[in-house]
Amino acid sequence: MKTAKKSPPSTEPQGAPPVRHYLQFSDFSTEETRYLLDRTAVIKNKFKTFVRHQPLADRTLAMIFEKASTRTRVSFEAGMYQMGGSVVHLTTGDSQLGRAEPIEDSARVISRMTDLVMIRTYEQTKIERFAAHSRVPVINGLTNEFHPCQILADIFTYIEHRGPIAGKTVTWVGDGNNMANTWLQAAALLGFHLRVSTPRGYEVDEKIAAVPSNMGSGSYRAFSNPKEACEDADLVTTDVWTSMGFEAENEVRRKAFAAWRVDSDLMSAAKPDALFMHCLPAHRGEEVSAEVIDGPQSVVWDEAENRMHVQKALMEYLLLGRQP
Repeated sequence: MKTAKKSPPSTEPQGAPPVRHYLQFSDFSTEETRYLLDRTAVIKNKFKTFVRHQPLADRTLAMIFEKASTRTRVSFEAGMYQMGGSVVHLTTGDSQLGRAEPIEDSARVISRMTDLVMIRTYEQTKIERFAAHSRVPVINGLTNEFHPCQILADIFTYIEHRGPIAGKTVTWVGDGNNMANTWLQAAALLGFHLRVSTPRGYEVDEKIAAVPSNMGSGSYRAFSNPKEACEDADLVTTDVWTSMGFEAENEVRRKAFAAWRVDSDLMSAAKPDALFMHCLPAHRGEEVSAEVIDGPQSVVWDEAENRMHVQKALMEYLLLGRQP
């Protein structure tokens, strides 16, 4: 895979302000990311206290799914309706992104009819090509390379439960996938220490994450032993062993990842108050044991809900900018 590039500028009407996209975690600065996290707390509090907050009235979100998802669809759709907007939902059969017509043409058409586009697809290059020809903001709902909205939700969830994440230790156990790539970018941006433990052959490709060698104020270290990686960690997190699109590797991966199951033994190496996260769906007995995901250290249900709240803050910011 090629080194990730900074997300491209889009084509907007002459005289209009530049359109911002959120295609990977590093698209926003540290200061912007902190604003989003703070704004999420405000928006979530309004939701929990039944205070109407509809700044996106008369705005339309187009959601394009080449990869299906329960959480991505519900969180974006419910969030947009709660913000006063409306949603157009397109599946692979509806959109034929890059097949029935070029991606560039789809972008030009869809962005003239809607105010915001969320895409969940395979290659990062697809969403980059779409964004380069879109007149409206484009959000990455997941690609093979990155999952920025999920990591934004994970970090917000940590802050809710334990306070600032800067200086803390986050341990990723499992596949060096899109989640791991995005955790690398987040550590560099927000100044926490990231440990990654993967089986041999499934390591993180640092070129994809395009993280600077000095990692900003954070740090990154790879471990061959998952229990060693978990020692004194503040947060332990994982994902399925086989991501969507790699199903043919199921049996091979089950054997390769057998020692990378997050169970009570692994969690015992972390701090006593360490949190456990999983982006879901989870396969109990594979990447995580039932006693961990259903245990007292697990915050996976808060984490899942928080996808909606961080995405509401993100959509508001992309369309309206900073709010007082």
